[in-house]
Amino acid sequence: MSTPPNPPLYIYKILPSSTPPPSPLPLALPVSELDQRDNFIHLSTSRQLLGTLRNFFAHEEKVYVLRIPYVRVQRWIRWEDAKGKTADEVGGCWDTEGSMGYFPHIHGNGLKLGREEVDEVGEWVRGDGEWGAAGWPFGEEDVPTA
Repeated sequence: MSTPPNPPLYIYKILPSSTPPPSPLPLALPVSELDQRDNFIHLSTSRQLLGTLRNFFAHEEKVYVLRIPYVRVQRWIRWEDAKGKTADEVGGCWDTEGSMGYFPHIHGNGLKLGREEVDEVGEWVRGDGEWGAAGWPFGEEDVPTA
């Protein structure tokens, strides 16, 4: 899919608590095993974040979220449908029904994501129970929805 008619202001990359990003951010962060396997960087819109957290980061008490202005990476983004693919398949994700729409992925750019692409890093601490909007590290802008 090409760029949606109303592209998001931001897209997000989630990092586990075991991989805190250095400060300041380098030009290129290490690429996750999943991103290396699939040969693209998995990202989420704010609408997709809670599903990604619940399905890939359920065991984490906190994560780091990289906020990426869409305009900085739009030339490398492909909006892809993972409908029908499970998380363990190449290009798959948690949304096997396709209810959350197309996911943004960075292709090319040498799988590079760093200080030139990311505008802010937030630490998101999970509240009691499941991941929810509580603890969102970026204020009231672009708060994730269930």
